[in-house]
Amino acid sequence: MSETLSTGKASAPVPPPTRPPSRHLALARLRDLALVPAIIAVAIVGWIISPVFLSTDNIVNVLQSMSEIAILVLAQTIVLITGKMDLSLESTFGLAPGIAAWLVIDPALTRGLGLGLLPDAWAVPVVLLVGALVGAFNGLLIVRFGLNGFIVTLGMLIILRGLLTGISGGQTFFALPGSMTYLGSTSWFGIPASIWVSLLLFAVGIVVLGHTRAGRALYAIGGNADAARAAGIRTDRVLWIALIVASVLAALAGLLISGRLAAVPAAQGDGAIFQVFAAAVIGGVSLNGGKGSVFGAFTGVLLLFMIINVLTLAGVPAQWTNFLNGAVILVALVVSRITGGKAQT
Repeated sequence: MSETLSTGKASAPVPPPTRPPSRHLALARLRDLALVPAIIAVAIVGWIISPVFLSTDNIVNVLQSMSEIAILVLAQTIVLITGKMDLSLESTFGLAPGIAAWLVIDPALTRGLGLGLLPDAWAVPVVLLVGALVGAFNGLLIVRFGLNGFIVTLGMLIILRGLLTGISGGQTFFALPGSMTYLGSTSWFGIPASIWVSLLLFAVGIVVLGHTRAGRALYAIGGNADAARAAGIRTDRVLWIALIVASVLAALAGLLISGRLAAVPAAQGDGAIFQVFAAAVIGGVSLNGGKGSVFGAFTGVLLLFMIINVLTLAGVPAQWTNFLNGAVILVALVVSRITGGKAQT
């Protein structure tokens, strides 16, 4: 009897260490800086093509144009680190501010597009609430019912896109209240507020994922969910919270771009997921989970938008952007295979 018990203990999974070896930690931090030389190289090339590239106005323009997508990348990074993915983020990006606009704006000012059921002050809370509800529903299907995350979020992407098209009639919501346009249109200390919000969220993400128990739990689940569960991590709760936080971030990003445009187009966010995955992959975030960092994701989206800006200054048509996004993903996978011995798929 005692031999049976001892054998059972020996075969039990060994919990992963709470802190990685210092050598692995140093290597991870080195990988975070892997794109810095590429960013410097693109900056030099951009300056050669057009001296305007390094001007203050252009740099601010690049940062502002990437700020909303950067928040989406942050949201996707949180989910990817857990070993899941959320394709519905691009639809939440459009639907959340769309629902708020639909409920708040005066139909007399928008040819009947809005309902005018809620006061203007409710607009931002509604945006964030819609994001939280979408994330919670994704969590219900993925975590509670154990459905495939890719299929669930693909279906949600289509459903949410159709819902936005349905409530808007395929038209653009305009005449947005000041509460919805403030963050996307105002400036703080001479810099667009959307840039400050994006940088602040990334700073929080770096601290949380890199230096807190919650962050270590995300990496542990992405690396080995069974071992994480054996170590006492409440994997279901962590995954559910990660999905909700990611959807709320997507809703906030949608609020920022709606404020910048002073409108919510029916196609807002359509195709954004391609840029999101391109930035995350080139930033070193593994699609298998458990690898990558928030700082790496930030450098990925920064490099991507710098390249797009250089191509724009060089006169390359914007229609080539999707080609660039796909090429970036493939190149990043090849580089990952060469440097790490295994592609981050």
